[in-house]
Amino acid sequence: MKIGTGLPNQVRNMSPDVVPGWAKLAEELGFATLTTVGRHAYPGLSDTVALAAAAAVTSRIELIPGVLLATTWPAPLLAKELASIDAVSGGRLTLGLGVGQRLDDFVAEGYGPKGRGARFDHDLEIYREVWRGEPVGGGPNPAVPPGTREIPMLFGGFAPAALNRMARWGEGYIGGSIPATMAAPMFDAARNAWREAGREGSPRLIALAYYALGDGEAGKANVHDYYSDHSAGGGDFANLASGAVCDTPAKVKDAISAFADLGVDEISFNTATDDIDDVKRLAEIVF
Repeated sequence: MKIGTGLPNQVRNMSPDVVPGWAKLAEELGFATLTTVGRHAYPGLSDTVALAAAAAVTSRIELIPGVLLATTWPAPLLAKELASIDAVSGGRLTLGLGVGQRLDDFVAEGYGPKGRGARFDHDLEIYREVWRGEPVGGGPNPAVPPGTREIPMLFGGFAPAALNRMARWGEGYIGGSIPATMAAPMFDAARNAWREAGREGSPRLIALAYYALGDGEAGKANVHDYYSDHSAGGGDFANLASGAVCDTPAKVKDAISAFADLGVDEISFNTATDDIDDVKRLAEIVF
C-alpha cells in the first residue's frame, strides 16, 4: 500500500510559505503522493495554489486534491487552471473531485449549492472539451496548449450519484477523513458501482487520515475547528474527526493496518498542523 502525506493548506491560519519546502521534503522522504484539502470559506491556502507551488519544486511525487470543490468554480476556468498545474508538474496531477456541502464555500455568484449535482455532470463534459483543445468563450482559441492531456479523475462523496460519476468518469474513489470501520461501506459501494457499470479491473481506492505527531492536542483542536460548522456535520462529526487524529506512532500504524485490511491502494495522512517537522516524524514511522 502506498503512503502519501497532505499539505497544510487548510490548517487554520497556516503559514503559506511553508508549502514549497513541505512538498520538496515529502518527495525527498519517499512519500508517494501529496494531497490537499479544499475549501474557500476558511483561512488557509487555495488547494490549486498549494498544488501549483508543489508542482514547481518537485519532480516525482503525485499531486492529488482530496477533494477539490469543483462545483464552486466556472468549469472552463477550473479546467484551464488544473491543466496548467498538470503541465507544470509534468503530468503528475490526479484530480480528486467533489460537489461540496458547506454553503459558505459557494462564494461565486451564479455558482451556488442549488443544482450542483446536475451542474457537475455538465462540467465534467466541459473539462474534457477544454483539455482536448476545443475553442472556448465563443471564439476560435482553445484554453490550453497542444499536448494537454485529459487529467485522470477520482471522486469523493457519499451519495449514490458520486459513485455513479466515479464509475462513469473516474479511475477510482477517494474516501473521507474517517476511521476505517466507517469508511469500509463506502469503499465497498465504490467497488460495486464499478462492477455494475461494467468497468474492467478494480477502482483505485485512496483513504485519508489526519495526523499530528509533534503537538497532538493542537492537531486535534485544528481538526475539530475545521469540522465544527453545522454544514460539515456539526459537533458530533467534529468530535469524531478530531478523536481519530493519529497523534502517536501506534495510531499511525493502526490506521495503515486497518485500511490495508480493507484492500485500499493508498492512504494519505493529511496534516493537522503546519509543523514541517511532522513530515519527518511521519516518515520515520511509515518507512
